[in-house]
Amino acid sequence: MGSVNAYETADGKRYRVRYRDPDRKSREKGGFERKKDAETYLAGIVVATDRGEYRDPASAKATIGDLGDIWVGNQSHLKPSSRKNLESAWRVHIKPAWGSRRLGEIRHSEVQAWATKFAANDGKPRSASVVILAYGVLAGILDIAVLDRRIASNPARGVKMPRKVRKKRNYLTSTQVEILAKHAFNISPEYATLVYLLSYTGLRWGEAIGLRVSSLDMLRRRMQVEENAVLVNSRIEVGTPKTHENRSVTFPKFLSEGLARACEGKSRNQLVLGKGDVHFPRPQGRGGWFDRAVKAAQAEDTDFPRVTPHDLRHTAASLAISSGANVKAVQRMLGHASAAMTLDTYADLFDDDLDAVSARLDAVRAETIVGLSWGTAL
Repeated sequence: MGSVNAYETADGKRYRVRYRDPDRKSREKGGFERKKDAETYLAGIVVATDRGEYRDPASAKATIGDLGDIWVGNQSHLKPSSRKNLESAWRVHIKPAWGSRRLGEIRHSEVQAWATKFAANDGKPRSASVVILAYGVLAGILDIAVLDRRIASNPARGVKMPRKVRKKRNYLTSTQVEILAKHAFNISPEYATLVYLLSYTGLRWGEAIGLRVSSLDMLRRRMQVEENAVLVNSRIEVGTPKTHENRSVTFPKFLSEGLARACEGKSRNQLVLGKGDVHFPRPQGRGGWFDRAVKAAQAEDTDFPRVTPHDLRHTAASLAISSGANVKAVQRMLGHASAAMTLDTYADLFDDDLDAVSARLDAVRAETIVGLSWGTAL
């Protein structure tokens, strides 16, 4: 399949390997000082070809920049917000640092050194989420290079990443939900309906504003969650729920009146919240209706935490668990991919369950001892 030939240079005799690749293209590599080294190289080519593992040495000369734009463009399966984050990480962090680097030249130690320096950010540490996202883009591009047989392995895999520190969640009690809803009602009755909807069903914001009149079954008190409306680059992008699966969520009886009022005068295909044809806008961070309602609630209740609309989803999980709902029911309500994800996300809410288990085990032992005592007495 190939040959080794000697040739003369100004520095003395050298050896050149000539062979045909799996596509029958002629290839050669020269510069070997010893014939044995040239023969070893040719043997490696033969073995790699027989195993289907041959890689064109020239393909490893492609750069991260050559593959990066292609890789980012192939992420169309992601949700718009996730795709936007990847595109931003590629454009801002990866392309400037790695775009000109050849695939075959990158070493694991370099990637680790970059990740460490990137996280440190000259004394202004970046969040673990930002570091992991940027690293994920680089590693994803190199994964494609491996699959394309441009390089043998991914030098980015196995790099140590900073740990994400889970932020403390703020949960409202049912009393605090009432206080927040009251102050939201003072701004607009529809805002109060939205507060109750988020706090007692666990819908994501985009799922709540994506509800249509046809999604509601008022007799069974069920809502079919089929759309998720997310703001991306100042534009609402409508897609499927986060897990790509529709789900049916029940809502408490007291919500029926507010939802019915929101649906009045609308056709089945119109949106429940707002005027029906335009998605309900997300409240402004400072000075918006939600911010004003929270501040009014804090003035009334000194223990009222600083919350965001998304914290009301966490509140729904807390209220459901405290009411005795099992983890599978909470998983279905929240639309998590698995019960394990629900347990991992809300492990702190199940602490009381552990106390209950301990109490029940104590009771079991007490009953056992009593039984044994009766048996001994007899």
